[in-house]
Parts: sequence; structure tokens; C-alpha cells
Amino acid sequence: MNPLSPSLLQSATDIPVMVGFSGGLDSTVLLHLLANAPGRQPGSLRALHVHHGLQTAADDWHQHCTTLCAEWDIPLQVVHVDVARDAGQGLEAAARDARHAAFKAHLREGEWLALAHHQDDQAETFLLRALRGASVDGLAAMQAKRSFGTTTLWRPLLQVARSALEAYASQHQLQWIEDPSNGSVDFDRNFLRLQVLPLLRQRWPHAGAAMARSAELAAQAAALLHEDDAGLLQRCLSTENALLLSELEQLATSQQSRVLRLWAKQQRLPALPAKGVQAIQQQLLAAGHDQQAEFRWQQARIVRWRDQLHAITVIKPWPEGWTRHWDGAQPVDLPDGGKLLLHGAKAFDEPLQLRQRHGGERIQLPGRSHSHQLKHCLQQVGVPPWLRAQMPLLCADGKVLAAADRVISAPLQAWLQARGASLQWLPPDPVN
Repeated sequence: MNPLSPSLLQSATDIPVMVGFSGGLDSTVLLHLLANAPGRQPGSLRALHVHHGLQTAADDWHQHCTTLCAEWDIPLQVVHVDVARDAGQGLEAAARDARHAAFKAHLREGEWLALAHHQDDQAETFLLRALRGASVDGLAAMQAKRSFGTTTLWRPLLQVARSALEAYASQHQLQWIEDPSNGSVDFDRNFLRLQVLPLLRQRWPHAGAAMARSAELAAQAAALLHEDDAGLLQRCLSTENALLLSELEQLATSQQSRVLRLWAKQQRLPALPAKGVQAIQQQLLAAGHDQQAEFRWQQARIVRWRDQLHAITVIKPWPEGWTRHWDGAQPVDLPDGGKLLLHGAKAFDEPLQLRQRHGGERIQLPGRSHSHQLKHCLQQVGVPPWLRAQMPLLCADGKVLAAADRVISAPLQAWLQARGASLQWLPPDPVN
């Protein structure tokens, strides 16, 4: 049976598709297959080329993709991205993240994203993750279909060997570009592709297919485990989506590991590494209840605070010395991405100063004749330590009137109550 027969694409002939089109062999074959698929509706196929700017020939690749899509009468969108070179995750991963962010930003409602990963890519992914000590979830590697934002990521070639794509391209006289970085063994994936897998195939010709099959079996096992994981995680969650240590500690070690990974994923953190799970179990769970132990990786942190584990990613810092006057008439945008709003009143009697905490501030609370340290007040109302530095302070005549909506002074509280008004602080979203 021809592995690239039209039946391969029948499951999505009536669905709008955007192809991630690099111009290389794999995506060129995929785009050609979809463009010629029987039953595909006119106007339901388009391509998106991500211009990373990492190679000197990047502009030439852009032109190649433009010319080819024009020849095939397929709409093409080109998106330029900036790849974070200092994110601590390696250039390959940073480029992939930038690419996926571009895909998510430009997908239309109801449209699927089609990527050209094939069986050899699956084998490489399986082997890479096995070498990194991945769990069964990691060994499941890539899925033929999975959710992607609000839509679906589709890999129709995942069971097709690259040799079949080469044969198809030759048969149809397709033209594609070669990325020179694919020949460098400095990248782990290239090392496996160019040196390790060819050697394995000398002894085991079907090594790639066997590893892809193992990934498929791992995915089936992971799906069964996920049903149990979801129930265990729900039992461990606090109302603020933190993990309750009292519940987590009752689970077996293997169950803890899976719950931690699922929770980190749901909190939109980077994939939790094996050493991270071990560090959390050995250090954070064993820490005293009054300690703020934590584990950091990439741009993320898991912190033990008040007998719970909290997931944190990077929050944009305030510029040093930032301040402004706010009359309350309109919501104010804070420099870290948060907002402060006044509800129930048109405006303050006079503009108040907005600034960040410096430390050492005091505030007079309702019903008290003397002031208190703001630090202690924030602790008492349960503001997490990592958010305290992001608290916007409302001040007048050098006195603190409010720390966001969490601690409000006697004078401002009286003013708000007299008008049936209130403050609302929307903390910043983490930087992912």
C-alpha cells in the first residue's frame, strides 16, 4: 500500500487547514499532498512561513516559499519572529517556541494547523526523550492530533517514513530548500539523525518504525494514566490552583510525580524535568512549614509557601522609579501588565500618586489610632511574597492610602464606603 495515498488525508478534507510551511522537503510534500487531495474545498488551504532570521539565506527561503505558493495558487502568509537566544533552553527550543507562538497568533477560528513531522522525526523524539530519562508521557513523543490553543494540531505524515517523502518528491519533481544547519551535529537531534540512527539501521533496518511504534504504545498507556491523574490532581488542588501538601504527601511517589507534571502543564509552565520532580519531592516536601523553599527551571518556579506548592513564571519588573498620578476615572495600566480600577465612583477628589513598594512603608488601618508596617499587613491578608513587590501603592502627601485592593487605609476606606465604591487590582499575567 502506498503510504502517501489520498486516504491519508481524508479525515480533514472538509476542514480549513493552515500548513506550517518552511519550504523544506517535508512541508513541501505535505503542502502538495493537501493541495491535490480529492475532495478538498477550494479556498480551504493556506500556508504560513515563519521567518526566523537565523540563517543568512532566510530571505531566499522566504522568496522560494512565495514563488512556490504562487505557482500552486495557495495563499501564503509570512511572519517574522524574534528568537530568544538567552532564554536558557537552547536555540532549537527557542526557535520552536517562537514558531508555535506565530502559528497560534495567526490561526483562524475553526482552522487546523498541519505540520509535516514524519515517522523518522517521531523516532528521533522518542530516542531523545529516552536519553533524558523521560516518563511515559515524554516517551509518547508526538501525537497525530492534539489540541493547540483553541483548535487542533494535525500531523498526517507521522506514520510515513522520510524515504517515502523523498520518493514522492522525486516522482512529482518537487523543489525544496535545504537548511544548512541540518548538517551540523552540534544539535542533538541532528546527531541522532546523521550518526546514531543510520548506525542502528545497519543492524536493525526497522529501528525507526519500531521506536515510532513504541511511542504510540507509550501514548496509549499515558492516556489511561491521565484519567487517574486528573482525579488525583483535583483532590490536591486548593481554591487558588496551588497544590495542598497535606493531600500530595498522601500519594505514592509515582503518583506524586504524575500529579506534579500534570499540574505544571495546566499552569502553563515549561515541561517539568525529571530532576525537578526529584527536587520537589526531596527538598520542597521535606521543608519546614515556615520555609519558602523553591525549585527553578527555565523561566519558571515552584515555591512552597503556607503548606502549599505555588506555580510561578516570570513577571515583568517595574521600571526603577516609575510613578504616575491617577484620578480613577479610567482603569490604569501598570508597567508589569497589571491594572488598577476604581468602581462605583467617577473619580477621586484629586489625583493620587501610583508607585511601587520600596520597603519600610507604614499604613493606618481602619479602627486603629496608629500606623502599621505595610509588610506585616500584606502577610496577614495572605499576599504571596512574589506578588508583594508588584503591588501598586496609592499615595497622597507622602502617606500610603492603599496597597492595591488588599490593604486600604482608614481615610481611603471611609471615602470608598461613603460612595459605595471599591478598588480592584488585576495582577499581571506571567510571561510565558
